[in-house]
Amino acid sequence: MDERRKLPRKNLMSYSQVHELHNGKLLGYLGDLNLLGAMVISDQSMDKDTELTVSIELPELPDTNDQSMVMHVRVAWCQPDISPEFFNVGIEFKEVSEKQNRIIESVMENYEFRRQTPNYPTHPSELDEGK
Repeated sequence: MDERRKLPRKNLMSYSQVHELHNGKLLGYLGDLNLLGAMVISDQSMDKDTELTVSIELPELPDTNDQSMVMHVRVAWCQPDISPEFFNVGIEFKEVSEKQNRIIESVMENYEFRRQTPNYPTHPSELDEGK
């Protein structure tokens, strides 16, 4: 898939549930997030350009007691996941309030999956190269 995203997404350590608000049906789990949209890992395929109102369950965050966030979204894309029983669904946020913006930034800051390079000791062969 072409990378057309305006902002990089942050992979999350907290897979928050995403429900379709009007029927309460579980759509899937939040996989990654940025200020413009998200990817939901779902067990169902979704049609591109479908518009929904979703409720995103929020992990515990500093400075807010909100437990969920309601967003109007558009399905931007849908493709099979590496696991054949799942789909990755890209959703675009239709509008984001200042409060929602702060919450999204807090989720990204507090729950971003950070891959850190281990601090291994220098291998003996590398020490010999410096002589």
